[in-house]
Order: sequence, then structure tokens, then C-alpha cells
Amino acid sequence: MAKNLYVGNIPFSMSDEQLGEIFNPYGTVSSSRVIRDRFTGRSRGFGFVEMDDPEEAEKAVGELNGKTVEGRIIKVSEARPREDRGRPGDGRRDRDL
Repeated sequence: MAKNLYVGNIPFSMSDEQLGEIFNPYGTVSSSRVIRDRFTGRSRGFGFVEMDDPEEAEKAVGELNGKTVEGRIIKVSEARPREDRGRPGDGRRDRDL
């Protein structure tokens, strides 16, 4: 089963491909994505990498967390599941209907 990793404090100039290249030496990367602001298209300084093998992903976390990349100390950890935040403007997320 693939494992999704959170990568924080990445350089703002980093592309999806460059993010994946950092993880390639540790195993097979199935996807890499830098999260961008939906209005400006600029990087938000974090992204996600999905690796096919959970053991390779754990090794990557151990080796890369705290490593300096282009002058920035990156943070790497297992990604948490995305929380359902309701629909924008709904206002009913916390109430029973």
C-alpha cells in the first residue's frame, strides 16, 4: 500500500518534479505535488509525495526530515488524512440537519 508524505518548508521556487527528485534515491515515487495558492498560483511552501513502498517511505522520512534543501530545512512526515471542512459558505458543518 502506498504511503503519502507531507513535506513542509520547501523552497517557493520548487516544482512538482524537483520535489519528487529529492525522494527518488529512497524508492519509487508514484506522485509528487507542490501545493499552490488557487488565486495567485504561487507555491504555499509545502507539498505531498506518494511512495509505493511503506518501508521506503519510512526510510525517506528518517533521512530527509531536517535536511537542508536550497537553504531551507525541510520537514518530512507521514501525511494526516484530509479533514472534511464542509462546503464553503455552508455554515452547517457542525450541526445536525
